[in-house]
Amino acid sequence: MGESLKRVVLVDDHQMFRTGVKAELGGGVEIVGEAGDVDEAVTVIRGTLPDVVLLDVHLPGGGGIEVLRRLHGAVPSRFLALSVSDAAEDVIGVVRGGARGYVTKTISGPELTDAIGRVAEGDAVFSPRLAGFVLDAFAASDAPAVDPELDQITQRERDVLRLIARGYAYKEIAKELFISVKTVETHVSSVLRKLQLSNRHELSRWAAARRLV
Repeated sequence: MGESLKRVVLVDDHQMFRTGVKAELGGGVEIVGEAGDVDEAVTVIRGTLPDVVLLDVHLPGGGGIEVLRRLHGAVPSRFLALSVSDAAEDVIGVVRGGARGYVTKTISGPELTDAIGRVAEGDAVFSPRLAGFVLDAFAASDAPAVDPELDQITQRERDVLRLIARGYAYKEIAKELFISVKTVETHVSSVLRKLQLSNRHELSRWAAARRLV
């Protein structure tokens, strides 16, 4: 008899993406549950106790970090972040929260199946260039202080802000993040209000100063 399939819960707020991941994984793992937000994720994970949770960083209700916070020490499952974001603060944030690895959504199906197996066995798995972020962060003796301005911005707002700082138009940001242009505008307005800034050029400078670009 072969080795039993790893039991996986898939957490992402985009149904189409979850469907695509399941198709890519094929029969390589057993999907025992899905969730689209923080509350649903906590309930499903507690109810199924999977070997591995594939966890998106940006989720309604507080993001992947909130899922990790609520379940810390409460379940035996291991967590592998799977996100469109390759930003250092996202990677470091979920690793500090307890994730065993972080891979981007450009990963292939076979690579993801392999990563799930390795994380289930206790290994740490990272997309190639992301491992450097983690090593740098944990090796630094002068870890960055808490930034109260940055802390008040949600994960999704950071994603929008990062793309604005890279020069993306609202329509391009909407396409990149699978959201509407109106939602992009709402996020930008929210960030401008929170940071008391006037326009996207000031936002870009603010983001660059904090290495969000």
